[in-house]
Amino acid sequence: MTSIAPIAPYDLPVEALTGGDRTGWRPDPRRAALLVHDMQRYFLRPFRRDVPPLSVALPNAVLLRQTCASVGVPVFYTAQPGGMTEEQRGLLGAFWGPGMAAAPEDRLVVDELAPAAADRVLTKWRYSAFQRTPLLDLLRAAGRDQLIVCGVYAHLGCLITAVDAFSHDVQPFLVTDAVADFSAEDHRLAVSYAGHACAATPTTKQVVEDLLRGEGAE
Repeated sequence: MTSIAPIAPYDLPVEALTGGDRTGWRPDPRRAALLVHDMQRYFLRPFRRDVPPLSVALPNAVLLRQTCASVGVPVFYTAQPGGMTEEQRGLLGAFWGPGMAAAPEDRLVVDELAPAAADRVLTKWRYSAFQRTPLLDLLRAAGRDQLIVCGVYAHLGCLITAVDAFSHDVQPFLVTDAVADFSAEDHRLAVSYAGHACAATPTTKQVVEDLLRGEGAE
């Protein structure tokens, strides 16, 4: 059983998705990597699949992954291991309890986004994908200084990962309609904060167009 309450359907907050971009950053297939953040069965179970936000965010995440793979952009995943001890959970337990089980029905990435052989799955321990993982070293080794972020939950791991990327001089792109959250308010908060403080906030369409355009550049 999930310890996360069912999430009511909500339309993606249009006003947050159409805000101005302060950065001028555009994803470049020669510089970017994609992070599929926590798209495990446990975390998606509280959503209804047939209505927004998941009916929008999940297909968009799939499109981002397919596009990145087609133009040579490395794809990373985060996935919690499940069955974490109290020591491993640390302060997460105070907010979210014991978390997921280690069983496949909780731990596996949903089928639509199942990692390919070339993708790298990072064991996730805290909100940020950079904490206690080799993500930063892997990005630097690959010569990548941009990180495109999709997944759940927008105002938690996705946003905190974007802040951490920014702190390491990696340009983050929080893809506004390829993330989902507990509510429209939480979703709006994530996009607003990211856009004002640490990240570009494009739509999936904009990211795909930029990656395909960049792939054809000399």
